Amino acid sequence: MESIQVDVMICGGGPCGLMLANELGRRGVSVFLADEKATTAFNPQANATQARTMEHFRRLGFADEIRAQGLPPDFPTDIAYFTRYAQRELARFRLPSAQQAKLKARELRGSWSAAELPHRVSQKYVEAVLRQQAEQLPGVTVRYGHRVTGFTETADGVTTTVQAQSGGAPFTVESRYLVGADGPRSFVRERLGFRYTGETGISRDFMGGRMFAVYLRCPEFYQRVPHAPAWMNVTFNRERRAFMAAVDGKGEFAFHTQLRPHEKEESITDADARALFIAATGIDLDVEVLSKGGWTAGHSLVAEHFQRGRVFLGGDAVHLFTPTGGLGYNTAVEDAVNLGWKLAAVMQGKAHASLLDSYELERRPLAIRNTGYARAFADSLGLYTPVEEIEEDSTRGEAARSEAGEYLGQHGRAEFNIPGITFGGRYDGSPAIVPDGSQPPADAPNVYTPSACPGGRPPHAWLEDGSSLFDAFGFDWTLLVLGSAAIDTTPFSSAMQRSNVDLRIVRVTDPEVSALYEAPLVLIRPDQIVAWRGDTGADAVAIVNRLLGEHK
Repeated sequence: MESIQVDVMICGGGPCGLMLANELGRRGVSVFLADEKATTAFNPQANATQARTMEHFRRLGFADEIRAQGLPPDFPTDIAYFTRYAQRELARFRLPSAQQAKLKARELRGSWSAAELPHRVSQKYVEAVLRQQAEQLPGVTVRYGHRVTGFTETADGVTTTVQAQSGGAPFTVESRYLVGADGPRSFVRERLGFRYTGETGISRDFMGGRMFAVYLRCPEFYQRVPHAPAWMNVTFNRERRAFMAAVDGKGEFAFHTQLRPHEKEESITDADARALFIAATGIDLDVEVLSKGGWTAGHSLVAEHFQRGRVFLGGDAVHLFTPTGGLGYNTAVEDAVNLGWKLAAVMQGKAHASLLDSYELERRPLAIRNTGYARAFADSLGLYTPVEEIEEDSTRGEAARSEAGEYLGQHGRAEFNIPGITFGGRYDGSPAIVPDGSQPPADAPNVYTPSACPGGRPPHAWLEDGSSLFDAFGFDWTLLVLGSAAIDTTPFSSAMQRSNVDLRIVRVTDPEVSALYEAPLVLIRPDQIVAWRGDTGADAVAIVNRLLGEHK
């Protein structure tokens, strides 16, 4: 049997697997990625890239390429609520277009101070860019149309058996580590025997139980519907509740509707799917069904473990969301960011293998946190039910729509203005963080208080020359030296050099930045997380040893 040797085998070519291939490949780690699909996603799937994810794309150098995908640059990314799409508008939460977001990012301070703002783009476009970026990297091999059929772990590595979907002889991939990023029905997770924990089977009027997705083309939608365009369109009526994301701003949509008990997904034809969309719209339109299929809402699940030995799990293989708040795909990307630098550091002898134990310790609590927030948003939207008169042309109907509009408007702001969720994730208690005794701000979904308390995202700032502080960070480790006082950085440089770790020294004298960080020295991890802060490098060796897994 033919055998291929690489450092890391990745099973799964969705956002998590592709992002991990990019993180590893840029660090000189060889990768073989296999996915049983013929290519990257055809269906739109996730539709919201959060600001933190965009910051990571910026760190890797292709945020602008991602922002150019999907909707036209001037297309509004509003969230709008209607009785039906072509009938009465109930509420609208206005958000900037991609063009406006790029300019607006430089003006915002406080909760939304960021190198990048969110971008509304379908996952199908993101995956295509991630794949293209990964395939350009030396040492990265990407193979769609290939299925993992088994793996065996030894003390030194993992042997994975791979089979082309088109047939032919199976082959093996010999690697030091295996990562299963192979979705909710993960073959790798099932082989490890790990179970999902949490809640499933939640029943709601909307966003609970069986849903039906239709990827469709309807160019006349924007001519026939008497409302301003929006990125996310939500219906609120007693017959056909649905949400629909604009995919290209020209007539392609990702339409999702709640199935009623008598509606069976296996018997829904293209004509039936078209009728579901027409019912949600309220007028007859010419519709082309591109694809369709059922899925289940009401999941809030996290695997009991993310790692065993040399085998790791990420993305939907370890956490499954109801897609309110757009948190699932973004959480998956951050799994890859967290794991990527740690695997590279260990394989290149820059860190002790015990550093890898921090992956589950850091990411599992974040998955529980984020699935909890998504569940709360689903409850807020799905348990709020329309009254009988919601579509009546009467005083009673008008009052019902006014009340619903107020509620849905508040819900929209709560679900889509989430800097606290986006930026406030923390790794408190991790062995790869050195605490300083300070307390982080309270975790609140709609408010983010910038803090350099070790364990969280570094506070962002625009520097005097107009650049982002984040752009000054190194790809590996960064030591921020803040203020005008002369501070000796040699202890940290020497300690990192002992482990052959690249450390970039960044000096910033701006007093506003010093005030944000509240210490003259701050160590930033490769995943742009504050690892330590303090006044002196006297304990640099002990600090660095801890951060690199007690590596000597």
